[in-house]
Amino acid sequence: MTQQFTIRARHGLSRRKLLCAALAVAAMAGPLQAAQAEDFPSKPIKLIVPFAAGGGNDGIARLLGQLLSDDLKQPVVVENRPGAGGKLGVEQGLRAEPDGYTLTLISNSYSVNPSLYQLPFDPVADMTPIGMIARAPFFVSVHPGVPANTLSELVELARSKPGELTYASSGTGGISHLAMEALLKAAGISMTHVPYKGSAPALTDTVSGQVDAMLTTAGSTLPYRKDQRLKVLAVTLPERVSSAPDVPTVREAGVPYDVTVWYGLIAPKGVAPAIQARLNAAVNAAVVRADMVERLQTTGEEAAPGTPAAFREQIVNEISIWRKVVREAGVSVN
Repeated sequence: MTQQFTIRARHGLSRRKLLCAALAVAAMAGPLQAAQAEDFPSKPIKLIVPFAAGGGNDGIARLLGQLLSDDLKQPVVVENRPGAGGKLGVEQGLRAEPDGYTLTLISNSYSVNPSLYQLPFDPVADMTPIGMIARAPFFVSVHPGVPANTLSELVELARSKPGELTYASSGTGGISHLAMEALLKAAGISMTHVPYKGSAPALTDTVSGQVDAMLTTAGSTLPYRKDQRLKVLAVTLPERVSSAPDVPTVREAGVPYDVTVWYGLIAPKGVAPAIQARLNAAVNAAVVRADMVERLQTTGEEAAPGTPAAFREQIVNEISIWRKVVREAGVSVN
């Protein structure tokens, strides 16, 4: 029995519509808030990345910071605060003054963590959404030795050998783990989970054949696909992607499932609506700049401008969805 599973990042508004939305929000703000927005920013802005320097989150944040500096006419200083799976940096960001001068970069894990940990903050009530930055797919990838050339064939193989096939993830409770559990549920099959301490070792063992399958990102997948060290069976977005247009979607195989990997910005709760609108407009302008688009395309990602309201809705919906996945899969972390 299959189960419908859908997580889609809301995006795609035109820049003109985004600007109109931002202006409408600013127009509704009171005179004091309007004055605050007019003066904002008057000093450097801190952008917290809750992961170590050098990773994908960090690269996006640093380029985004440069582009925001151009628009806001103030330095945007990236500060890496790794630890506790990203929870430490997020907590520090949300406890800052709600003046718009501290932003935090988040991804899907922000919506997953409430189902796995006792958090010292409310992931919805204690933040001000600024906007989404980018979205990306997962690819359903298998070692070339797996006798399946399509997702349908993989599903039939797994169905004939319940629990015998293995899949790798970046760690128990990580987004690649939970997204695969949701895929297995939607397809009505089972595989054995093999967790790793990070996506790099998980991918290495998938490529070498130590495990059979993995949900991989575009940046790591496509080079291995090119030299035929991975077979890529499907993409998890609801539509095909330009970086691999010949790869069908999971839904094309008859499995009611799609998942979007995303990145976005939040601020502490209580940021004035006019400042929120100013930051959102700057982010929306930055993510469609040619240098950002080019940077995102190198890793199979794409710009995802949108409104703060849509971003909040994305987070709220995903918290509910991942809580159900965690419960049904019996996932727990120490």
